[in-house]
Amino acid sequence: MPIRPRLASTRRQFLQRTGLVTLAASLPSGHRLLAEAGPSAASTHAPAPAVKNRAPLAPSAFYLLPLGSIRPTGWLRNQLRIQADGLSGHLGETWADVGPNSGWLGGTGESWERGPYYLDGLIPLAWLLDDDRLKATAQRFIDWTLTHQAASGMIGPASNDDWWPRIVMLKALTQYQELTVDSRVIPLMDRYFRFQLSQLPTRPLRDWGKFRWQDEALSVLWLYNRTGSPYLLDLVRLLHQQGYDWMAQYADFKFTQQITADFIKLNEGGGLKDLALSTHGVNNAQAIKTGPVWSVVSGAQKDRAAVLQMLNELDKYHGLPNGMFSCDEHLSGRNPSQGSELCSVVESMFSLEQSLAITGDASLGDRLEKLAFNALPGTFTDDMWAHQYNQQPNQVECSLHHKPWVSDGPESNLYGLEPNFGCCTANYHQGWPKFANSLFMLSGDESTDAHNGLVAATYAPCEVRTLLRGTAVHVIEETDYPFRGLVRLTINPASPLRFPLSLRIPAWAAGTTIRVNGEAQPTSNPSAFARIERTWHAGDRVEIAFPMTPRISRWFHDSIAVERGPLVFSYGISESWVKLRDRGMTADWQVFPSSQWNYALRVDEATAAKDIAVSESETGVSVFSASHTSVRLSVSARKLDTWRAVDGVADPVPQSPITSTQPEETITLIPYAAAKLRITAFPQCKA
Repeated sequence: MPIRPRLASTRRQFLQRTGLVTLAASLPSGHRLLAEAGPSAASTHAPAPAVKNRAPLAPSAFYLLPLGSIRPTGWLRNQLRIQADGLSGHLGETWADVGPNSGWLGGTGESWERGPYYLDGLIPLAWLLDDDRLKATAQRFIDWTLTHQAASGMIGPASNDDWWPRIVMLKALTQYQELTVDSRVIPLMDRYFRFQLSQLPTRPLRDWGKFRWQDEALSVLWLYNRTGSPYLLDLVRLLHQQGYDWMAQYADFKFTQQITADFIKLNEGGGLKDLALSTHGVNNAQAIKTGPVWSVVSGAQKDRAAVLQMLNELDKYHGLPNGMFSCDEHLSGRNPSQGSELCSVVESMFSLEQSLAITGDASLGDRLEKLAFNALPGTFTDDMWAHQYNQQPNQVECSLHHKPWVSDGPESNLYGLEPNFGCCTANYHQGWPKFANSLFMLSGDESTDAHNGLVAATYAPCEVRTLLRGTAVHVIEETDYPFRGLVRLTINPASPLRFPLSLRIPAWAAGTTIRVNGEAQPTSNPSAFARIERTWHAGDRVEIAFPMTPRISRWFHDSIAVERGPLVFSYGISESWVKLRDRGMTADWQVFPSSQWNYALRVDEATAAKDIAVSESETGVSVFSASHTSVRLSVSARKLDTWRAVDGVADPVPQSPITSTQPEETITLIPYAAAKLRITAFPQCKA
């Protein structure tokens, strides 16, 4: 296959070509160094208690523990180590956009979102692994930002004054401060926010910043909870006033069909107009948390509940079986041959983590796990040296075709360094580390800490060290979840301590059992939290057994997907990898099918539990690799000759049920993320 000319590597370059972006004006003169007293490289500190919302903010149901309180172990730590040893840990060595000439290091290179994006994931990755090399890489970006604040209060490269990249840098700074207690961070943020408050009336939010204002609101509220400065509440209200009204969009959702380039007038300069930005996948992913974040200020229950309304509309009109909604690059309907941008996956996860903490809604934990265990690893090579821009649930070929993308180019589902646009190359690093930090949360919305407890919000192997009412508490979680259903917790308070432990029971987990020191405990209904309040002693053991029964879910054209626990299963198509080009330390790859894939399954909701056979083996180091997957399912199927691919794209899955005259076969399904070519939504074969 001939190699086509490479696309523009950045979204900004693409938009500039279509006349959609003009460079922002430079900062006013007077940009100078403002060194703040403090360490140039602060060491990790002992985890502090979670910081609660300060009056008059409304209390959250739960609170995320400060970064560093939770340390991944087992397969999750292995996954972070794979990430650190892959592209995340070496990106600046092979990709100039975050290399030594980055504008966020004082150079003349890329000076917009990519440095902050990279830092937003690199910081938690480096400190969770206690990796000195990665810490040093992150510290260079941090130190430049902290020592180059303008006299006005502005931060970042002087080549642009766009609010948007600063929003991302603020997220990075809050994480860094929690991990290191660097005394320079809070004064810098205070000066910047005072400057921004003075500027917004005449230089309001625009394009990306206007649609992503809720991400800055989180940083403003983070600072308010630490300083109590009243002007910060004025600032967050102004951000809300100038920002896009996402809740209104979803209260009367009109984007119920695939959004086309013609619809948003992309080729007529419409790429940064409200219509295009309001249907842009990553903007919608970041918007999921808008209602909960604003509810902290408004105190309104309707704002807190808006997250469920948004997710319901996305599911209804654009939902895919891997837990994502389609967006390639705009909302694209429910056809499982459409894709989802990697940025939208990690931003959806971050939105769900924040929304789960604020609302306490257990269903958000289910959705977060589905993304973390399927869509996130499903878009990387096993060694995480290459990624896709768009992934598809029904992905039968990764090659240079324009189909089926709404407004992306032919490199969109290649595996590589920066396929299609480089934003995902800079941004994906936050996925695993921030998920690790959401495993446990603090419960208790009282003004005092008398009712504080711990919440097992999502499940994966880890250790937790925190303080409850001044007493150190150490929790060890041992599990192979999501590949197995058994979770063991060892609770170790420094001295006997009474507190509630809340355990999330997923919606699929009817029949869950809980034991404490071998004694059965009451459980809750699925999609809720089981609460165990007792005086805990060092060495107390909690055992949770989730039933891992195969089940069927329904999708586009009444197609069926097979799920077990939080994992989605796919038919893994045999793969032929063809290198397209070398890219420094990595490469760009096309992947072609070398086996047939057009199967209809002979199973339904009533028979799935008994007709789908489960095979388990030992969980290895690379848990999302097809060669090491520890769970396989066997199911009856028939080939469907009329279901084919055109230009490397599977035709829309046929309407179920459907008849096939082909002989019955038994096929093997593997976890979604292990299959780089896959069928996930199948036609259902008539009995």
